[in-house]
Amino acid sequence: MESKGKSLQFLRGNPCDSYNKLPKYFYILEKNYPGSVVKLKKAANDCFLYAFVALCTSINGWQHCRPVVVVDGTFLKSAYRGIMLTASTMDAAGTIFPLAYAVVDSENDASWKWFFEQFKEAYGERPSMCVVSDRHESILKATSVVYPGLAHYSCMWHIWTNIRSKFKKGHLQLHELYFATARSYTMDEFNERMLKIEEVDLRVKSYLYDIGYHRWSRVHATVNRTFTMTSNIAESLNAVTKDARELPIFDLFEYMRTLLERWTKEKLSKAKGTFTYLGHKYNKELEDNSTLSQKLRVRASTDHIHTVLDGVKRYIMCLENKKCSCGQFQLDELPCAHALAALRHRNETYENYCSPYYTRKSLLLTYEMPVNPLPDEGKWEVPQHILDEVVKPPAGDKRQPGRPHKERYKTFDEIKSKKYKVSCGNCGGEGHNKRTCKNAPKKK
Repeated sequence: MESKGKSLQFLRGNPCDSYNKLPKYFYILEKNYPGSVVKLKKAANDCFLYAFVALCTSINGWQHCRPVVVVDGTFLKSAYRGIMLTASTMDAAGTIFPLAYAVVDSENDASWKWFFEQFKEAYGERPSMCVVSDRHESILKATSVVYPGLAHYSCMWHIWTNIRSKFKKGHLQLHELYFATARSYTMDEFNERMLKIEEVDLRVKSYLYDIGYHRWSRVHATVNRTFTMTSNIAESLNAVTKDARELPIFDLFEYMRTLLERWTKEKLSKAKGTFTYLGHKYNKELEDNSTLSQKLRVRASTDHIHTVLDGVKRYIMCLENKKCSCGQFQLDELPCAHALAALRHRNETYENYCSPYYTRKSLLLTYEMPVNPLPDEGKWEVPQHILDEVVKPPAGDKRQPGRPHKERYKTFDEIKSKKYKVSCGNCGGEGHNKRTCKNAPKKK
């Protein structure tokens, strides 16, 4: 491993020197991307403490995305370790739009508070804004201090992994029930499913109640979080940066900038090649709802209120208020199957009934400002006082010798979901084989 370390040092430079390059790098970022929020914080002995970057391109694009901020922290595997904190949201195509990234010493109250203070300086606060994260205590504390009164929701997947580890019975039944409960669109659906959870394990119901239903249940949310029920977009960003997290700090920050440069170009190109009114994810949702709407019958009660019949079930739908008794229209902010059936009955199109955050127009505006490349480091013009600034590596122990663990440790559910599934050679279904298939044609 010693020879590997020397080789890496030869290729990447001394990790210690990487910290000293941050002042001039941040100066160049501010000069080339005016309006960006770039911060470097040192301890009293000039040792590195925190660094934060929110590029002006992300700040500009944020106005055209739903104000749901997903935050997360992930370990760095470089010589001086540390944690990378990120904030992201979803664009109108339903893909990751990174907002800010930072490197801190560890996930604690002080580091998360500092991160949110810089985030607030860059992005401010918008109406109907909310934060989604795992249940890290420091994130909950920091948001309540920096953004008092802001809605803060928990990733429903992280809550499920906690349920799995705390309670040892009924996992098979609870898995399906819990996720269906979290995604419920009406109080009746929610209460019905909670009763079933109580029947399986009363302790789970108490645990979910103690967390607060508004934290994880769609229908109880005080601010509409629509399709962001998990922190998956943050996890996806962590996966993309897996190898980069081994780099010295200067190279890590430059990797993040070039990632934004590449993604902005690619996503703008995709947006220009989108010819539907809505972005990809939401157009697919609408198409699925449209298919379901074909079998529905509609009876108009007034100009805007319609009764929609689905077999024996009846739904009341108001186009004027964009609400349906199924709950989906108002919570997804996208016409549900019943709304589409009513619109077809009126010979009216769906465009005026979708959230503007889902449209191709918003997608184009999100990526309208390019992340231009930086000039070669040898051509940077930096004032002498910036060049003279000293940033020492963080105080504390360096990473221990040995091969660092590259992947995060997966939960039992994640491992289980990857296992081979039996599929049937007769009907193609999963969970059974050809011999036990009930769909096989009967022998004459």
